[in-house]
Amino acid sequence: FDAYLVGGCVRDLLLKRTPKDFDVITTANLNQIRKQFHRAQIVGQRFPICIVHIRGSVTEVSSFDTVAKHAEEKEELHLSQAPHGCAKKDFILWRNSLKRDFTINSLFFDPFSNKIYDYANGIADLRSLKLRTLIPAKVSFEEDCARILRGLRIGARLGLSFSKDTATAIHSLSSSLMTMAKSRIMLELNYMLSYGAAEPSLCLLQRFNLLKIFLPFQAAYLEQQASTRSDQNPVMLMKLFFNLDKLVSCDRPTDCRLWVGLLAFHLALVNNAQDSLVVLAFASILYHGDWKEGIRFARENAKVQVNFVPELSKSFTSKSDKELAKEVSQLATLVQDSLDVLTETESLLEAMSSYPPCSGLVFISKKTAKDVAELFQLLVKNIGSYEKRRECFDIDYHLLGKGYLRETRFVLGKVILETMRCGTLQRGGENAGEENNCIHTEISEETLSMELSDVVNEQMQVKKDRKHSVSLCSPEVKEQSTKKRKLVVSRCSISERDMTLEKQGMVERGVCQKRAKKHQNIDGTDELAREGLISLLGDMSEKRCQLPDDKAIEKKKGDVKNKKRRQKDRRPSMVVEKKHHMLQEHKVPEQHDVVRTKTEAKLEQVGKETGRRLLLSDLFK
Repeated sequence: FDAYLVGGCVRDLLLKRTPKDFDVITTANLNQIRKQFHRAQIVGQRFPICIVHIRGSVTEVSSFDTVAKHAEEKEELHLSQAPHGCAKKDFILWRNSLKRDFTINSLFFDPFSNKIYDYANGIADLRSLKLRTLIPAKVSFEEDCARILRGLRIGARLGLSFSKDTATAIHSLSSSLMTMAKSRIMLELNYMLSYGAAEPSLCLLQRFNLLKIFLPFQAAYLEQQASTRSDQNPVMLMKLFFNLDKLVSCDRPTDCRLWVGLLAFHLALVNNAQDSLVVLAFASILYHGDWKEGIRFARENAKVQVNFVPELSKSFTSKSDKELAKEVSQLATLVQDSLDVLTETESLLEAMSSYPPCSGLVFISKKTAKDVAELFQLLVKNIGSYEKRRECFDIDYHLLGKGYLRETRFVLGKVILETMRCGTLQRGGENAGEENNCIHTEISEETLSMELSDVVNEQMQVKKDRKHSVSLCSPEVKEQSTKKRKLVVSRCSISERDMTLEKQGMVERGVCQKRAKKHQNIDGTDELAREGLISLLGDMSEKRCQLPDDKAIEKKKGDVKNKKRRQKDRRPSMVVEKKHHMLQEHKVPEQHDVVRTKTEAKLEQVGKETGRRLLLSDLFK
């Protein structure tokens, strides 16, 4: 069977980002996939896939044979666009690419031949940072309105612009989102707010008038802030989620309890302004896990304030510890009560009485609200006896992702303290900002013009009939330890030279023949290697790799050349002449050091000696 990585993981690898997950598509049918693994199950009715559990990781595997209901009718509309004279394999890939939501998600990566297949100019859209649908946007969003939210999520995370057609369709079809199931809305919003792009996601939702559908109170608040605030006064809601984004990312997400808790906390402050000392004490106790330490920290930083309006009052009355404890408990109760606005239509409409009317849609479940309320219960009862001092001030992302209460309280307190600008936090908190993956750093043209050979080689084959196949070789990487628990794949980006196509035709670069033969041998001698691709993908979760140092490589290449020269005198003249001829034939000019095509044999020999470099394709063996 043939198998490919597909969709967002290929896109993220090209953009030097850690993929959220890895999706696999194969020529095997779902039953054949399930038979290959002990823990695999087929889920879904309209779009069934096989969920494979291997070595603690979960991989979604789909089949080319899987088609949605009425798929045949849809295909008839596009068969006229099929490339002429293409092979059966290419036709299957092309047909499947048309079912993808956006061009940048329609890329296929073959790990055995080290090729990326692009049938919709997805790589060109990555270079231009453009989000575009494969079919007319209006038709695409009418087929599945959830694509609107996925598009906004991708655009927020990657800093993409929207094509005119896409932006127009989002505006015109926004009302269709109200027909989505509440569980699906929760799923999509959680993807937006839990993976390190919450602030830009909220901005895009507000820009396209979608925030008033899902979070109408927050939308009304932002509109009011835009019309009344001065440039010197920051927007507290956006600051809260900005600081959340600094702590989480795609490979280190949080549970939904955290962002729901932030929404409830902010909602309580908007409706009941608090003294900044009370807010500091509230957050500090959550952060330190100890009442006395939290109060001490809050008093020391009480002078460091931000003028958040209408969230903070300007009361400077001194408070005893007893009075402060009472007001912190009252604030915790207000936060718990604010959860009703997020979960009950009646409470939402009541809270919106002074704002323009809303639809009354709520999508956060009662169970989630109950779990979030538990976060603040310790501050409601017996706050003076709360003494669970935290020993380690580093975030445990495994526990955070699982929604553990203590870890969620800690991060919630940290986000609020950072928002209040309390300065450097104690015991390791000062370095927490460095843990962020800089998710808000915009992708510049310079970033995208870096070498594609960061993970895969800078070989690129472009074929006619609307089919682009990027051949990849020299994907040499070396292993590196890392603190992240999930898969960290070598970062990669698109080479500007490789991505520049001549207008009059397609450019075909040299082929790494030896590497290609190696993969052909694998494909031809053992068909089970293809059938077992998914199980082998599980090995990836335990591997870490990064790019080799160019200077080290060149030094090794020089050492190999010198060694070869010293060995020439010991060989028969015929062998020396033959070797000399081969070296001359495959010699690469020094000014093109980046293009490492015919030196792979030497690099592989060096790799065996050092035992430190890995090939990307080795991860699939």
